[in-house]
Amino acid sequence: MPNWAKIGDKPRMTESRIVDVAIIGGGHNGLTCAAYLAAAGLDVLVLEKNEVVGGAALTEEFHPGYRNSVAAYTVSLLNPKVIADLNLADHGLRIVERPVANFWPVDESRFLLLRGDMRSRQAAIAKFSQNDADRLPAYEAALARAGDVLRDLVLRTPPNAGGGVLEILKGAGVGRRIFGLSLDDKRVLLDLFTKSAADFLDAWFESDVVKGAFAFDGIVGNYAAPSTPGTAYVLLHHCFGEVNGKRGAWGHAIGGMGAITRAMEVSAKARGARIRTGASVARLLTKDGTASGVVLDTGEEIAARAVAANIPPKLLFRDLVPEGAVAPQLRDRFTNITSGSGTFRMNVALSELPDFICRPGKDQQDHHGAGIIFGPTLEYLERAYLDARLEGWSRAPVIEMLIPSTLDSTLAPKGKHVASLFVQHVAPHLPGCRTWEDACEAETFADLVIETVNRYAPNFKHAVIARQVLSPRDLERRFGMIDGDIFHGALSLNQLFSARPQLGFADYRMPVGGLYLCGSGAHPGGGVTGAPGHNAAREIIRDLKGWPRLVRGWPASRL
Repeated sequence: MPNWAKIGDKPRMTESRIVDVAIIGGGHNGLTCAAYLAAAGLDVLVLEKNEVVGGAALTEEFHPGYRNSVAAYTVSLLNPKVIADLNLADHGLRIVERPVANFWPVDESRFLLLRGDMRSRQAAIAKFSQNDADRLPAYEAALARAGDVLRDLVLRTPPNAGGGVLEILKGAGVGRRIFGLSLDDKRVLLDLFTKSAADFLDAWFESDVVKGAFAFDGIVGNYAAPSTPGTAYVLLHHCFGEVNGKRGAWGHAIGGMGAITRAMEVSAKARGARIRTGASVARLLTKDGTASGVVLDTGEEIAARAVAANIPPKLLFRDLVPEGAVAPQLRDRFTNITSGSGTFRMNVALSELPDFICRPGKDQQDHHGAGIIFGPTLEYLERAYLDARLEGWSRAPVIEMLIPSTLDSTLAPKGKHVASLFVQHVAPHLPGCRTWEDACEAETFADLVIETVNRYAPNFKHAVIARQVLSPRDLERRFGMIDGDIFHGALSLNQLFSARPQLGFADYRMPVGGLYLCGSGAHPGGGVTGAPGHNAAREIIRDLKGWPRLVRGWPASRL
């Protein structure tokens, strides 16, 4: 039973035992980490500030009868090992593939519709450039080979710069994987890790429409123009996923993204993890320079042998790590991590499907189940970023719209629909005296988003029954995404692999002993992958269970 104590006039409840690991944040990576730790026999307590777990991977009713994924909105990057290890399918997770990958309305008569098979994709692209259609197989094959390299790195712990023998061995392993590539593939990989998406695509294609279509992946969740160096890597980051074993595919979790985290919650609990909601962590407790637990907003103290943080590292060191726990210069390094993904999120309830000028019809067609992208050219994407930098938001925003109710009847009443709108670009902090704290700013931009879609589908505005609006400030307030950054820190060249979140701390161990990072701010970065939670759990188990540091993988009996 818990013990009660007093701090001034406030009651404090303390755990009757020291937990092995307290996890800050019950998002998908926190739940993944908890499941692996509990499977290894550790006493795990997940502390989630909201009343339900899931973090940004959450489904909720935003209008009577209409449910949708609140923030994260589509599935591809969720690691297949995590799905299998946590038995997510047995716990109710079902993922279905989109009928068509993506649909780009271009103008009143033209559109680009990319299906699953190569011949259809080439035929679609040939309408804009036969040369580009001919180049497509080689481009996709090169990207697939680069994606294989990234897949191999996703579940590895990066080597720490300046580390000892173990780090040298880690680095050697990565080096062998890369040096085993052909010279051409090494060149492509170098291009992807150093170039802008625009420069990378210029070497492959000639049509501005085709380049714009592929460049979209380079700016998703990335407050940058396609011409910004490093956006080619972000493009690759969004291409290494799979759905039900089909690489490069995107899909939908039946029941919305909350179905993923509900299955993870069941899995973690089945393995013995405990989860508390409505438990907001106020600060980290330390003793002799080592994490010794956490203090909740209520004043309750929870003692722990280790603490794992599933929150952005910038937020962790700004608000939770006590002054003096790390050197001031190092603390500044963490609090100055580049963040802010230029993202604005909306959900809308619809009375009918959008009727596109370029592909008419309100009856459901295959393109209604695609990722519908409003960003018809490379120049359009570039201008959207420049507008946001100068004015605070894009005058013609880039939008990816999904209508998941075309695949999932559980989300809306019969004959009605819900749509997710993932919008870029908006400045994380508006210029001048304007602020996202002012609800009028968010509503004004939301109106512009609706008008933008309406230009391509003139019935859309009239079809909107209700809407849910999340500005960068809303994303930070609800989900702890500091600066509205969906990746917990930019996927920039100085914040990847051994430099994520900082050089010297890429192995999920933070500069405070016993403190670990298990969220998207750690390698391999953002997206609903489960990989940071998986990798951090491996390192925590090695430390707490005394496993040899060179052991790779997990005991089969514990998975």
